Amino acid sequence: MIRSIMKDTIFLAQRSEPATEADKQTITDLRDTLQANSKTCVGMAANMIGVKKRIIVVDLGLMPMILINPKIVQKSGSYEAEEGCLSLVGVRRTTRFREITVEYQDEHFQKQRQKFSGFIAQNIQHQCDHLEGKII
Repeated sequence: MIRSIMKDTIFLAQRSEPATEADKQTITDLRDTLQANSKTCVGMAANMIGVKKRIIVVDLGLMPMILINPKIVQKSGSYEAEEGCLSLVGVRRTTRFREITVEYQDEHFQKQRQKFSGFIAQNIQHQCDHLEGKII
């Protein structure tokens, strides 16, 4: 189901809670909402649809990738970036890393560990900031 985009910065500034298999509908809603906003959005965290759970989805081009309870465990190559957000107006400067390693669960709740680089790494970092309540 396509959900409305959360714009309340007080809600967005709250940390998200770990996701469980009981949150499968949120995963579906997050994927559907990203696809509905694909012209203006390349990634989304569950709090952006009003759910404080640690679930993100990133657009990989051919299909979206779901990361449940993601944790960035390694990062290298810091740089300054400007980012916008569907939940907020305008762009903001932030520090990102060119390469990251993320531990997460896939949509079947299987543990995964994967390296990402470039724009996908930046996108994942932005969405993980949402899970921590960081407004970027």
